[in-house]
Amino acid sequence: MDGFHLDNPILAERGLLDRKGAPQTFDAAGFRHLVARLHNDDDVYYPVFDRGRDIAIAGAGLLDSGCDTVIIEGNYLLYDAPVWRDLLDLWDLSIRLDIPLATLKGRLVKRWRTYGASEEDAIARMQRNDLPNAELVLASSLPADITISG
Repeated sequence: MDGFHLDNPILAERGLLDRKGAPQTFDAAGFRHLVARLHNDDDVYYPVFDRGRDIAIAGAGLLDSGCDTVIIEGNYLLYDAPVWRDLLDLWDLSIRLDIPLATLKGRLVKRWRTYGASEEDAIARMQRNDLPNAELVLASSLPADITISG
């Protein structure tokens, strides 16, 4: 799903660069189109996200006709909002991870630390962006086929 991040200059122009990762910072319609193609097309090229360069790279991945199972992960796959909710009918199986907020906060800080952020910067980034995104998902999710608590 991260391959559908909008490019940083577009996000900056829209005043959304600090919110990268929020639902409005993705090409949700493009993502939905790709997921729909998975059911019918033999070869599906998809964008990948290069976290080191912080950019999406179009057509960098390929699912060919030999692939019979695709696992897609992301925060908004069950998000109850326009375009995102249209994904629900495309899932053969949906699984929601129910992670305690305290655990999630720790994991998010650790994530940013592994990318070189200081402890202070990692906490600030988690609080400014990642945590509001997680809270949004918690408040506005469609039901999953399976929920795993952890």
